[in-house]
Amino acid sequence: MRNLLVPKLRWLLFPLILAASSAAEDRPAIPPNFVFILVDDQRNDTLGCAGHPHIRTPVIDRLAAQGVRFSNAFVTTPICMSSRATILTGMTETGHGYTGGGPPAIPLVKEDIDTSFPTLLRAAGYRNGFYGKLHLKFAEGQNTALNRLYEDHRLYQGGPHFVTMPDGSKRHCDDRVGDHSVDFLRAQPAEQPFCLYLSFNIAHARDDDHRPGSGHYPWPASADGLYEDIDPPPPRLGAPEIHARHPDFMRDSMNRDRWFWRWDTPEKYRVNMRAYYRMITGMDAVIGRVLAELKSRGLADNTVVIYTADNGLFMGNRGFADKWLHYEESLRVPLILHDPRPGRTKPGTVHPAMALNVDLAPTLLELAGLKVPEKYQGRSLVPLLRGDTPPGWRQEFFCEHHSTNPRIPEWLGLRGQRYSYARYVKPRPDFEMLHDLEKDPDQLTNLASDPGHSDILRQFRERTDDYEKRYRRPEIVRLKAEAVAREKETH
Repeated sequence: MRNLLVPKLRWLLFPLILAASSAAEDRPAIPPNFVFILVDDQRNDTLGCAGHPHIRTPVIDRLAAQGVRFSNAFVTTPICMSSRATILTGMTETGHGYTGGGPPAIPLVKEDIDTSFPTLLRAAGYRNGFYGKLHLKFAEGQNTALNRLYEDHRLYQGGPHFVTMPDGSKRHCDDRVGDHSVDFLRAQPAEQPFCLYLSFNIAHARDDDHRPGSGHYPWPASADGLYEDIDPPPPRLGAPEIHARHPDFMRDSMNRDRWFWRWDTPEKYRVNMRAYYRMITGMDAVIGRVLAELKSRGLADNTVVIYTADNGLFMGNRGFADKWLHYEESLRVPLILHDPRPGRTKPGTVHPAMALNVDLAPTLLELAGLKVPEKYQGRSLVPLLRGDTPPGWRQEFFCEHHSTNPRIPEWLGLRGQRYSYARYVKPRPDFEMLHDLEKDPDQLTNLASDPGHSDILRQFRERTDDYEKRYRRPEIVRLKAEAVAREKETH
């Protein structure tokens, strides 16, 4: 009981602590609450506010109109597991070491959970709740870690999407995420700040159910009947010749396997894409219900809402289905931040600066008036929220994907303002790709073998190596080596 009371007592004493602190003027007198919303498999352009011609997202669109939408938001690793670990820990995949799967992958170490944003918020007196898809493994054990991170949590791990209720009825798991979130707010003490984390399974497909429509993309009942009257536009980069340009290890990969599950006939494409739209609109309704409860309880005026996704999605572009690769469709995600407190943001701003998922943990901590750990590898977005771009803001970022699955290529690279670079190291070592984003924004031409770009290739190659060395941590390297050694002994 004593341990549970410590955070609350710390919060009650917070005004006195501020008064005694020499840096008090830099901290909010009343720290904000947070509602953090994470979507699964959503590319940056699949929102009404981002210009999508069909998808209806009125709630999210209002958040964008009231806050800041980042038009150049990216993940540093385009896969659910590693991206979620990056959001939690404030570090890149190279930094935290979590790739999911088997050796040399390792679970998230306790030391990184100690410095994760939920742990630090809770230590400062926040009441934390987590509902939805976790998709992480912890070295200290799942329950131990979750109980340290969150005062309350309910997990819905990607399937089945419909939960059997006590009366025998079925309810979509993400409607349940909304139910638990509303209950969390109704139980919220008036004197304590909170961080509510909604982690949706939407809009990830059911990979174990390939029946088009509600089998593969099961949507909440609130979206029943929507989009039957529309004809989804075909993937803009879906021409067979675009797919044919790729090397064998990309053409014959899990991205292609799943393309056959989802998009390989015009009718399957229409049915599944409409279902995908319904999932997102159904999720928008869940968010609306949670934000309405926030308002009804008088909490909205001091609650920062952040909306983003764990990775992008090809959706048939390049003849692929999922993510994982270095292309823009894979790396780009939506990111909206609404801070309702006076003077904090310029409503309706569409900010062009590069913003990353690794920036979210330091952003939350700075907004809460807390110290950002030096080990974090991102940058707080707070300086951008009034619409300006401070001098020296990033012009490039390190990105990577280290899969343990033999049908998913492994790579690392650099995405700059003008050029993007990727070095694929498995299953074909050192296959490099270089694209001129100014002249070739669709990344259709590989300039890696062009003599006229040899200096640029060398620069990007060296900078990629420099970033990897900068983010690499000896303890993670050691743990991975031990995991590989154990695997060899087992076999």
